[in-house]
Amino acid sequence: MSGPGAVLQVAVNGSRGAGDGAAVPMTPRDLTESAVAAVAAGAGEVLVHPRTPCGRESLSPRVVGPLLEEMRGAGVRVPLSVPAAVDAEPDPAGRLERVRSWTVLPDRAQVRFAEPGAGPLGRVLLARGVAVDALVPLGGGAGPEPLARFLEWAQPDHGPVRLVVELAEADPALVAALRWLPPVPVVLYGREAAAWPVLRMAARCGTGARTGVGDVLHLPDGRAARSNAELVAAARDLREAATATAGIR
Repeated sequence: MSGPGAVLQVAVNGSRGAGDGAAVPMTPRDLTESAVAAVAAGAGEVLVHPRTPCGRESLSPRVVGPLLEEMRGAGVRVPLSVPAAVDAEPDPAGRLERVRSWTVLPDRAQVRFAEPGAGPLGRVLLARGVAVDALVPLGGGAGPEPLARFLEWAQPDHGPVRLVVELAEADPALVAALRWLPPVPVVLYGREAAAWPVLRMAARCGTGARTGVGDVLHLPDGRAARSNAELVAAARDLREAATATAGIR
């Protein structure tokens, strides 16, 4: 699925708002500063949800482009990813049009295969030179359809595609099923209570992982996180410890 040195991605804001606490960066400057600090703490990629000044998620080139430029101008040299999702543009045709209108491109874009139009959206992104993170939920209330859509879509000629799996819980049986998937890199993550157990399991499995206030607001010991950098540092330490333990066994 993946291997040694698998990526640790930071979700710097996600769907969070100002009401979720001071750890959530809101303005483009705050997002940029948070990304810089998270990379310094060990994040190998940044996932950011671009927002309009009123806080609405957006795929507009007037929102996406300036944010990416500000982050790169501030010294963020790791890959930058944005979600191309219903939250930013409910209409599948509208999402395609937005992606085609981008003048500044992210390195990667997240495509949710639980949403309509995922396949065509992924193909448009790849045609524009943007790598695709195919997001598939597993466990909990998620049915088999998103994974089935990904399997139908993920042909060998689709190029730089990665499978990002949101696990409802750290269930080894769910991960075992991924061994039968096409040979693409895999990133595992969970939200809230599942976040840290899934990250530990990702470390043991050798897959990529994700953390950040977009997914979880507390540290492994239950304390409230003060920043994305603090979450990344905790994730880095946790991964190193889990990897060392797996090596001893």
